[in-house]
Amino acid sequence: MKRKTFGLLVLTALLIGIYFAWTPIKAIYLSGVPAQLPNKFLYIPTGSTYEQVVDSLAGGGFVTDLESFHWLAEYMKYKRPEMRAGRYEIEPGWSNRQMIRHLRAGKQAPVNVILTNQRLPEEVAGKVAQFLEVDSLGLLQAFRDPAVLTELGYTPETLMSLFIPNTYQMFWNTDARGFLDRMVKEHGAFWNKNNRREKAAALDMTPEAVYTLASIVERETNNNSEKPAIAGVYLNRLKIDMPLQADPTSVFATRDFATRRVTDFHTTFDSPYNTYRYKGLPPGPISMASIASIDAVLNPQQHDYLYFCAKPDESGSHLFAETYTAHLVNARKFQSWLQKRGY
Repeated sequence: MKRKTFGLLVLTALLIGIYFAWTPIKAIYLSGVPAQLPNKFLYIPTGSTYEQVVDSLAGGGFVTDLESFHWLAEYMKYKRPEMRAGRYEIEPGWSNRQMIRHLRAGKQAPVNVILTNQRLPEEVAGKVAQFLEVDSLGLLQAFRDPAVLTELGYTPETLMSLFIPNTYQMFWNTDARGFLDRMVKEHGAFWNKNNRREKAAALDMTPEAVYTLASIVERETNNNSEKPAIAGVYLNRLKIDMPLQADPTSVFATRDFATRRVTDFHTTFDSPYNTYRYKGLPPGPISMASIASIDAVLNPQQHDYLYFCAKPDESGSHLFAETYTAHLVNARKFQSWLQKRGY
């Protein structure tokens, strides 16, 4: 009888031990991330509370057992007044312990921020906001902040020259100032490559001036092979103090970006950006300039051309001329071609 009672006591103790051990065993080893995930990326906004993180985990289907997750989060001291923000890649089949360690350490998955050929700072802000947590208004405020611009060494007119079109890996929760600081770093690295600073100096131009001219070349043609020739035309005009008379600058001055033809309205519009009205370069870029356009200015084709106009075909290429008389012949050919097509 005593032996039976002792056995029952042992069994009871064993069951109680298993009961109390089950919670940590389940939380640490058994429950965790499902084997299949509809989306592997968890976004934790800046300033999130623990409760908001749990809501995101549950809403995204990242946990199989919230009770077990809560227990282990408390045990591992993951819970804090303000949680680590960011974009995290969660692996299917992870245990709760693996996921909490990953989130607690802030091991973010970077995003690709893609800059292409935006015209205006507000367009850059809108583009960047597609990839980062910061909204376009926050970015634009930083772009226009006089103190920030002064510290970075730019003005509202020259700021666009900071942005080199490329794909940049950044953390999703990078803020506006962090983005600008990264652009400054990338800008410096770009100009330090391939003797770009030396080439700019040989042209008696600053990197900002090169970029400004490159932005005009960018808007003149999509044909990269022609860009050194077009850059050469504008550099030839600058050398002899001839107005650039670049159509894209008059379009930029009027902000009439939808126009299909440049008219007297555009070329007579009074703006320092209108190179029909004012000699020399405009105060700053008229858009972002591609690397091909920047390098075209730094490595221009050597020639005596002062004029160019579109070819009378669908190629998008141009005819070049040394004299205004020859240019008029080319221009009439193009105008005749347009009229035959009803333009």
